[in-house]
Amino acid sequence: MPEQQSSFSIKNWSQDDQPREKLRDKGKSTLSDAELVAILISTGNKNESAVALSQRILASTNHSLNALGKLSLKQLMEFKGIGEAKAITITAALELGRRRKLEEPSALKKIDSSRAVFNIMHPIIGDLPHEEFWIIYLNNSNKVIQKSQLSKGGITGTMVDVRLVLKTALEVGAVALILVHNHPSGTLKPSNADKAVTIKLKKAAEGLDIKVLDHLIITEKEYLSFADEQLM
Repeated sequence: MPEQQSSFSIKNWSQDDQPREKLRDKGKSTLSDAELVAILISTGNKNESAVALSQRILASTNHSLNALGKLSLKQLMEFKGIGEAKAITITAALELGRRRKLEEPSALKKIDSSRAVFNIMHPIIGDLPHEEFWIIYLNNSNKVIQKSQLSKGGITGTMVDVRLVLKTALEVGAVALILVHNHPSGTLKPSNADKAVTIKLKKAAEGLDIKVLDHLIITEKEYLSFADEQLM
């Protein structure tokens, strides 16, 4: 049994089939997703190589790295050859990738379209299993000064602390706001609560000459802009 297991170790493969050496000699972009995962787990099981096992794991998520990142340790360990240590390694690597995507350059990002808002916020809330409501604060050049989570969970008008939103806007010198929240259900249809929150914040901000420019609903793949749909 140990001999069968070791024959599928990466270090025992022919050099042309070794993902680590391929990355070193040909560059990271030449590797498939399965080969990259194989580097993380190093070995497969007695019946399949690390690459074959990685291919099977990816096939279970329809070859989606995003879906792979959502698998729990328990779900990963259901694959023969994936113990706790390997499951933790896969989870840690995908979490690093997610955090890398969240990092922003030091220069302030300018908002010139609803798509720009989506590109900023989707990595943060696009695939969450619960709702989160965020405020993006903009300066007079429509550049992002700050983005803050306002609430977590279902959205109702009573959960929106208007005073906190406007207090923060004044503190950071914002002249405009964009509201953003996600719908884990995947639906892009605004609820009555979504519309009520938009009206509530828009009316409150007007008293301080602060504009609410848009409200985006974000799902895992798409978004709806209140401004684009003339719902403001």
